Amino acid sequence: MNILTVGIDLAKSVFAVHGVNEGGRAELVRPAVPREKLHELIATLPPCVIGMEACSGAHHWARLFQAAGHTVRLVAPKFVTPYRMSGRRSKNDAADAAAICEAVQRPHMRFVPIKTLDQQSQLMVHRARQGFVEQRTATINRIRGLLAELGIVLPLKAATVRRRAALCLEELPGWANTVIGDLLGEVDRLDDRIAQYDRHIRQIARQDIRAQRLTRLSGVGETTATCLVAMIGNGHDFDCGRQFAAWLGLVPGQYSSGGKARLGRITKAGDAYLRSLLVMGARAVLAAARNKTDSLSRWALAVQQRRGYWKAVVAIAAKNARMAWAVLRRGEAFALPA
Repeated sequence: MNILTVGIDLAKSVFAVHGVNEGGRAELVRPAVPREKLHELIATLPPCVIGMEACSGAHHWARLFQAAGHTVRLVAPKFVTPYRMSGRRSKNDAADAAAICEAVQRPHMRFVPIKTLDQQSQLMVHRARQGFVEQRTATINRIRGLLAELGIVLPLKAATVRRRAALCLEELPGWANTVIGDLLGEVDRLDDRIAQYDRHIRQIARQDIRAQRLTRLSGVGETTATCLVAMIGNGHDFDCGRQFAAWLGLVPGQYSSGGKARLGRITKAGDAYLRSLLVMGARAVLAAARNKTDSLSRWALAVQQRRGYWKAVVAIAAKNARMAWAVLRRGEAFALPA
């Protein structure tokens, strides 16, 4: 079999494989390959291009197939759907594998960077920390909701909820005292876990020279820097900083027609966690700009005055994303703006 391109529809237990030759004719059609047989099947093929949707486990399989001498391409699922011959109404694993095989052959297709084992390990630290933060927020909101049942209405601010809930704890009747006390203890436990993972992130940042360079940017701290390194590595999968900003969803969507350009809201594509870190850093830059006279601060204040607060925040976040790509791509050769 002279197979040049293979599309694999990933799953938990049963996979679909579709391979074509140089003429586009299907040479390998396996609609149901068990998980334990997939690596064996791909290892028997000559070096070829393997396409998969970017999903859970995709980076693991990509590393395995690369070790076997194959070229692996990960495609966002939204780019695969238009190439499914059966359309949206008839979706199955075999049709998805054929659509993936067709999508990876397009000359202008955009691919997802394949993460190394270290990158995924570092991202796990961020995911776990973010999970603890969400649990803490949910627990605080649960305290507010339960106390509201007793006529005690607390504001949204987390510090105020903790303080006032602790003050009224002894006045709560019966089991209410037990429940609120346990929830406050859970909040304290989550605080300790988040602080522990903050120390992990700080240690990762100190051990990576790329993260240390990124922290020199205004609005980029250790959490954002380590997440950037774990997400895109050295940035070689992007041709320019604007492409990286578009990948993150920090550029406006277009609704242009008839020669007239219409720009809408930002697309919010890509990873929401990394985008939120850049936006929070941009808010800090804009808040501190009032007391600074450097070029970035003057530019940020001018954008805020001309376009409003939130558009200025997004503009700063997009600018930081582009500069972060330049720092990772060029390394020491990149000179920070004065």
